[in-house]
Amino acid sequence: MAPSHPVYGRIDGPIVMIGFGSIGKGTWPLIERHFDYDADKFTVIDPDPEVGHFLRQHKLNHRQVALTPENYREVLTELFAEGRGFCVNLSVDTSSLEIMKLCRELGVLYIDTVAEPWKGFYFETADNPSRTNYRLRQAIRDEKARSPGGTTAVSCCGANPGMVSWFVKDALLTLARDTGRGETAPADRPGWAGLMRDLGVQGVHIAERDTQARARPRPRGSFVNTWSVEGFIAEGFQPAELGWGTHEPWFPEIGHRHEEGCQASIWLDRPGAITRVHSWCPTPGPQFGYLVTHNEAISISDYYTVGQGAEPEYRPTCHYAYHPCDDAVLSLHEMFGAGVQQQSHHILSEDEIVEGIDELGVLLYGHEKNALWYGSRLSNAEARDLAPYQNATGLQVTSAVLAGMVWALENPQAGIVETDEMDHARCLEVQKPYLGPVEAHYTDWTPLKDRWAHFPEDIDESEPWAFRNVLAT
Repeated sequence: MAPSHPVYGRIDGPIVMIGFGSIGKGTWPLIERHFDYDADKFTVIDPDPEVGHFLRQHKLNHRQVALTPENYREVLTELFAEGRGFCVNLSVDTSSLEIMKLCRELGVLYIDTVAEPWKGFYFETADNPSRTNYRLRQAIRDEKARSPGGTTAVSCCGANPGMVSWFVKDALLTLARDTGRGETAPADRPGWAGLMRDLGVQGVHIAERDTQARARPRPRGSFVNTWSVEGFIAEGFQPAELGWGTHEPWFPEIGHRHEEGCQASIWLDRPGAITRVHSWCPTPGPQFGYLVTHNEAISISDYYTVGQGAEPEYRPTCHYAYHPCDDAVLSLHEMFGAGVQQQSHHILSEDEIVEGIDELGVLLYGHEKNALWYGSRLSNAEARDLAPYQNATGLQVTSAVLAGMVWALENPQAGIVETDEMDHARCLEVQKPYLGPVEAHYTDWTPLKDRWAHFPEDIDESEPWAFRNVLAT
């Protein structure tokens, strides 16, 4: 007997999905499983003619057009003429902020996985501060302040950013329980920030190891990844960014602060995809990760701040520590070594991957139990059994989109929200059936452990978890 899937509610009006790459293709069957809606009102906007072939096979509406600053209002207003529905933005090179604002004007629910800019932002913007995710996020926070409440728009709700913010809250409750402080969830943001502070958490790594692999070697001249190549290259070329904690005794020479906004993060004067950090995941143990900029590095540090501005009472350090699949690591080396992007891009499909998992979680460190990793350890084999058209990496993202859509449907007048501000328990209740094993692991590892004594480094032995020690020289 085929498994039954809960239907979480009805979406009245059109559903418009912008972008139908690996994540869009994987999200569609989850929408079909878990929502009641009029199938003839589901439309995909994507300029790729190859997408059209798949959509025609499955009798899905296709608008073969690239959204631009000149046409997005006309295209979307026509599709949402009823003044209701749901916009699922899973594209690149479209402004999340502008589309979000239009959807709220029209009374249309909205969700995306990243604060995406219009085409040209990542590579044509003149100065590094303007290319940061801090600026992209701050523009959305400014819009939230200007226009509070109203139709719900969920910002940055994929695996990360997104799911990992829900993992942070679950991890905090796990740590509170295991240290004898109970496990009652705080009722609001000050309560959560106070809990993290009182538990002694100095910071959070979004610690990920992707071991998915195919049988044949990566061909030279091709960028191979387990998710959007364009998305990874774009964020990898942005400056490395991290939420900057109050426990840090040292400031990097290439670091820069922001003077406007929440001031929760800093940026480094180098690309994130060549900035290595020491981190830890359950399967490999200690590992290198790349300090690729992500919205959650800023939003988590901001959400858990006690006080305000550049010198609050308490703030955790937070950043991504990403070890992509081996083919993607080789692709990065080739691209940065040559100084040009590969012309060929390839996403590993669920059918060609022969082994591996995507181990994605949060590493809360610096507390009395040293460090706690909490996250999903989903294999490609499990992902194939759980849902079609996606590998493990994709399913961690698409299931978070599903959870965010359910929350938005149940909270339709919440205004603009980030995942840190949502009910993490409800969202994970929806998402966990698609995540494989979700586990908590403690470790006694610190960035000072097992360093190469033959090559002395400029480290701070008095503060094991200082970013000075995490940053690889």
